[in-house]
Parts: sequence; C-alpha cells; structure tokens
Amino acid sequence: MDLVDTLRHSSRQSAVPMQTTALTRVDIALFNGFALPTVAAIIEIFQKANSLTAAQRSGRARYDVSLLSAAGGRIASSSSVFVWTDDVQSHRGTNETHLLFIAGGTGVQQACRDERLSNWLRRRHPVSEIVHPIAEGQLLLQAAGLPSRYCPLFYGGSEVQALPPARSLTEPPGAVSTALRIVEEDLGADLAQQVAESIAPQPTTPFSSAATFGLTPQVSEKILASARWLDANVDRPISIDDAAKVAAMSERNFLRRFKNEIGITPSDYLLRARLNMSCRMLVESRLPVDKIARRCGIGSGGQLSKLFRKYLATTPTDYRMRNEVAP
Repeated sequence: MDLVDTLRHSSRQSAVPMQTTALTRVDIALFNGFALPTVAAIIEIFQKANSLTAAQRSGRARYDVSLLSAAGGRIASSSSVFVWTDDVQSHRGTNETHLLFIAGGTGVQQACRDERLSNWLRRRHPVSEIVHPIAEGQLLLQAAGLPSRYCPLFYGGSEVQALPPARSLTEPPGAVSTALRIVEEDLGADLAQQVAESIAPQPTTPFSSAATFGLTPQVSEKILASARWLDANVDRPISIDDAAKVAAMSERNFLRRFKNEIGITPSDYLLRARLNMSCRMLVESRLPVDKIARRCGIGSGGQLSKLFRKYLATTPTDYRMRNEVAP
C-alpha cells in the first residue's frame, strides 16, 4: 500500500460531517466470478444512507452507486448469483467525487488478463479519491500497475461505536468499514451509526477463517500471495508446486514457510477454502449439490457429502436447509 499516495490525493482529512448535498459517485468494478458478500454490503451501506438522508433531511440521494464490468451486461458472482453491470467503456468521469471499489473473488486471474478493465482502471485511478481493492481485487490493481488509495480517516479517531478503532499506517482497512467511515464523515456519526446497525451481517461459514489466515501481521507477502492464489483457484485442479511458484520458492521451503506462518499446510488450506466456497454456494444459490461440488474443485456431490460428514457431521442438503435465508 502506498500511503504517501493515499494521503496526498485524498481530501478526506476531517472527521467533521460535510454540510453539502454534493453527489458522490461510488464505482464498483466487477468481473465474472467475483465474491458477492462484501460487494452487497457496500451497496447496502450507501443505499441505506441515501434512504435515511431522504427521510431525515428531505434531500436528494448522497451516493450514486454504479456496478461496472469490462463488457457490461449480466455477470455471475462466484456463488452463481447474477447482477447487471454497465460497460466500463461507456462509463465516463464527472466533476463529482468518485470512490472506487474493486471486487475480489475466484475469477480475478482471468479478469487480470482483460485489457479493457486494466485500461479503465488506469483512467479512473487518477480521479478517484479512494481506490479500495477487496481481497484479490489487489491483483487487478497490480496487473494495471496501480497502487491502492485507502481512506485516510482510518488513521485518526473514530466516533461511531460500530466502527473499528484507528490503526497503524501499515494495516489497510476493510472495504465495509471504509464505506461506513465515508458515511460518517459525509453525513455525521448519528446517521452512520444507524446505517451500521441496520445493514445485514456478512455471511460466515464454519470454514470462513480459511480466507483470513493470511491477513495476520506475521504472514509474509510471498506466503500471503500464495494463500490468495489458492483462494482464487479453488475451482481448478492445482498442485502445491503451482502455489510454490507463486511464492517464488522451492516446494520444500514453501511447505515449511506456509505451515509456520499460516498454521496449516497448503493442502489443508486449499481444502478449507473449497469447503468455505461450497458452504456459501449452498446458502446463496439453488444449484444442485453435484454442480456446486464441481465448481468448488471437489469433484462430485458424493465426495462433498463425505467431507461434510467428516468435518461438519451433516450433509450438504441438511446444511443448506438449516442455513437457508427466509424470503
């Protein structure tokens, strides 16, 4: 993270709410196979802020959220939920404030090879007040040769109890926390607190920690990159040697370093990541169990059932029924 770039380009230097009705453009870059939960939470935060602003202050919408992809149209999340997007080529900048969030997810490797998306990021980056990648979204920025630009408000005090405390300059904030902090500055602590209390919690699974092991301070950048690569390729037949190459290490050194820094072997990490994805897809989609198993790199519904019985003492079908969200 280039914090010099972050602090120099951002005008968000005060914790005092801005008494203005200026529109803020929130651009969210997506791609096929993006991870839905964090993106959905960000959208919900800004839409809820718009609703509360209109109800309490009789004002117009404060935030305009745009979902963008390389070609536009309908794209699928990693959990097979489809969303409609605008084409980045037809999305022009304005004189209004722009915030840019870049989704993560299992489709990031293919997205990194799409020059349409990279070229658009290069055009949008200089005029975006905040450029916040979500998990693997950092790889898209790297492919375009661009730095992140995080919200500098995180490196001072916090008024909203639902938000995390200030952090060190080496620790990037989460995307959801960033969205809430922006609302706090723009519209005040009271309204931000209402938004924080009203948004739906992000779904968790018994294996959610698989994606967060690599975020602890003691994990090196090379091992973190390999862990994120494993997360992004759960749907493919991959080898430990592949992951070692991502970390630029010999397989022997990689196995030792990964176990020491992450706490489990690369094979166990990959299995947990695949089970995590299958749990989310069972809850967030209506796909058959066998198809979910194949999309998560597990092979068959029968093998997925064996793993569920071993690790969760249940079946995929029973897990889906117990965790299904009521309409």
